[in-house]
Amino acid sequence: MVGTEEGTGVDGQESLLFKKVRGCLYGGAIGDAMGAPAEWKMPPEIRERYGEIVDFVEPWDGPSEIGKGDGRYTDDTHMTRVLGEIYASEGRHLDPFVFAERIVPLIADEPRWLAERGQEMPLVDRLFYPEKWLLMRLRLANADPRLGGVGNMVNCGAAMYAAPVGIANACDPVNAYREAVEIFSAHQWSYGLEAAAVMAACVAEAFKPGATVDSVIGVAVDLAKEGTKEAIAAVTYEARWHDDWRDAIQALRDAIRPFDGSAEDGVRDRGNKTDDWGPSRRKSIEEVPVALGFLLVAKGDFEQAICGAANYGRDNDSIAGMAGAIAGALHGDGVIRPEWIAKVNTANRVDLDPLARDLTDLAVNLQRKQFAAAQERQEAFRALA
Repeated sequence: MVGTEEGTGVDGQESLLFKKVRGCLYGGAIGDAMGAPAEWKMPPEIRERYGEIVDFVEPWDGPSEIGKGDGRYTDDTHMTRVLGEIYASEGRHLDPFVFAERIVPLIADEPRWLAERGQEMPLVDRLFYPEKWLLMRLRLANADPRLGGVGNMVNCGAAMYAAPVGIANACDPVNAYREAVEIFSAHQWSYGLEAAAVMAACVAEAFKPGATVDSVIGVAVDLAKEGTKEAIAAVTYEARWHDDWRDAIQALRDAIRPFDGSAEDGVRDRGNKTDDWGPSRRKSIEEVPVALGFLLVAKGDFEQAICGAANYGRDNDSIAGMAGAIAGALHGDGVIRPEWIAKVNTANRVDLDPLARDLTDLAVNLQRKQFAAAQERQEAFRALA
């Protein structure tokens, strides 16, 4: 069972588990916010505009009180918060039916502050089209949640907010993988669904006492299937030859390219009469393998991992958010600059600490129930024997 530091209760804010949950949430949000201004720009463009992104930077087009920049995070973190809120309020593991019933009202009916837009608005109006699919399929089309993701554009849209599944299954990557496959089947399919399951498993592994970057990558390779497995193996193999994210950027891109399910120009080349972003047994999304690659290059260091991801370009907010969530869970919130936490909270008019406390309590309570159920099964088996 995931425990707490001696002398603190389940609700103690200084518990080891709380520190890891807090690190996971803020790590993901900070990576997301750091990468966002240069999303889908290429490394040469980023160097020309910012030099290196090693802290929060202003929006791409210059100073502005709205837009991506200055610590404002994107839909990745908004969706992570939504899923975390569902877990906390339900107080249990989720299935695709509960997930579908709860998520649509939260994204479509309840306005929330979106710092990028400078206003309160339904989150669905901010989401990218594959994430709007949740509304289209689960409410408007009234689809069976287990089949809701079928037909969607295959992307990282589920993987980008899979961290709460890993928190709910802390230290149990196999069940994190299974639960993610179940609930995100309402949103994604093919290798997009696979990536979400692997991301959840990596977060769950990171909560284990003694977990390392190598153990996280080991879980990813062991559990991943087909193209996703091959892509993670290829990218992390290449990553082991590098110890500086600056040197690794092009190498990791070259390693993922044969598996990448998107077009080379991910912004302007959709609808190009190919199977880009279509289902495949041999392809992978780019974000999860590359996030793991930067974690390995950085030897697990939180700041180096998210800086590498932010300067990688392409879908760098999602890559940096994933790397940050895993590194934050691995090491706890102590590796994150307090001023970064404060900046993210201020810029987005949010405080992630209450959600971190709720998810900490959830993880402990779920594991207590699991332990009690296992004891009951063992006693029943002994009675039969």
